[in-house]
Amino acid sequence: MQPSNLDLPPMLSTAHWTFTTRRVDRDDVAAMSTQFDAARSGDLVLCEVTHIHQHKRLQLTSKRYKKSYVGDLFVACVGDRYAPDQFQGRAEISAECGHLLAGGGVVGTVEHAHQRMSPPTQVRPLGLLADSSGAIINVERYGLPQRSAPEGVTVIGVFGASMNAGKTTAAASLAYGLQRAGHAVAGAKVTGTGSFGDFLAYEDAGIATFDFTDAGLASTYRVPLSRIEQSFETLIGEAAMQGADIVVVEIADGVFQRETAAILASSKIRDRLDGLMFAAPDALGSVGGVQILQGYGLRPFAVSGMVTRSPLAVQEAVSAVGVPHVTREQLCDPVEIAMRVAPLLRIPGRSTRIAA
Repeated sequence: MQPSNLDLPPMLSTAHWTFTTRRVDRDDVAAMSTQFDAARSGDLVLCEVTHIHQHKRLQLTSKRYKKSYVGDLFVACVGDRYAPDQFQGRAEISAECGHLLAGGGVVGTVEHAHQRMSPPTQVRPLGLLADSSGAIINVERYGLPQRSAPEGVTVIGVFGASMNAGKTTAAASLAYGLQRAGHAVAGAKVTGTGSFGDFLAYEDAGIATFDFTDAGLASTYRVPLSRIEQSFETLIGEAAMQGADIVVVEIADGVFQRETAAILASSKIRDRLDGLMFAAPDALGSVGGVQILQGYGLRPFAVSGMVTRSPLAVQEAVSAVGVPHVTREQLCDPVEIAMRVAPLLRIPGRSTRIAA
């Protein structure tokens, strides 16, 4: 696509760059295009804030928040979003208006919203950013080189019943406990919408962290499964290259989400997992989640998440499904978690199974 004869405005130099753009080489930006109808997920777009509603802050590449003001300029990615507790949106924008779907830097058009949400913060797209040849710049070009997941690395998947079930806390705690037990551990978030919240949760635990933005994706919603599988392989391979012998992989949202369901049903990701932990918000979510996983022929080695904050809820769930429920404190305990994970570790000559 050729840019629509727009030179870069001087004000681009004052624009804030959001988290989803963190790998972009800004020197590549040479022009802008206003052919918004051709935009695709991952394309860089310069926006102006026009009305502030739900998202009142931006997440910057510096991994800090910036309070938004009307008239602020920022660079984000066009993208889709799937968030049952917030917005579902599609990767479409126009010259008149766009919606800030996620504070990490995803702009599109809201399709559905949770009732507790305020209207989306509105932005005016000023132009898609292009390089000197006129090609629209997409974050995919800055992704890590494609890699394969080495056979010797143990991969533990963390799935959940829903948003806010406690997946990230459980995954980061699991990684932390394994690191304390003497393993070289990395965290990887394979699906979701670009945001530094989960990313920082692993960093706060002292865990080397990678996510799909490192693989060149601003969001994984409506991305083909083959591309997500490629991203998974690359992130595991990169973690291994940096010395990890265990990678804790978090899969966003709940088991009914389209990409998550596809991963569980039949995928290279499912086939490569050596163990699976499930996060649930309550006893019913725990029981239902375990039963759904069993329907896929899978069984988690443990359940964690918000449900484990209630001893009574744990009793109810364990009596129904018989799967151990593990608190955050237990996940962080190196002795206990080493014992629970020992059967999952990849040891030459021994295979691991997560089948029910």
